[in-house]
Amino acid sequence: MSLQELQEQVTRLSVSDRLALVNLIVQSLQGELNEHLSSDSQHDLSLKSSLATSALSNLQLDKTAVLSQMRGLLKTERPAPTDAEVQTLLAERRAEKYLQ
Repeated sequence: MSLQELQEQVTRLSVSDRLALVNLIVQSLQGELNEHLSSDSQHDLSLKSSLATSALSNLQLDKTAVLSQMRGLLKTERPAPTDAEVQTLLAERRAEKYLQ
């Protein structure tokens, strides 16, 4: 199977199946990293492993939770701020961040 065929099939999978596939890929990469890295680079391995684990845990969010978060991002009762309001908000944030 070619890479292009695989990519086409992946896009047809459900969200949960794609997450399972990502999990499998990350695990296989971690296994290969463990085999190929020497003992001198164990620190790099643990960092890469923790990054991969962190990314994987982020991907394993329940799809309903993700959808709920996405809806929350879109929900608003007010109109979008004007450019002047955005500039004011940014100036206030900078003042909070750097003047305290």
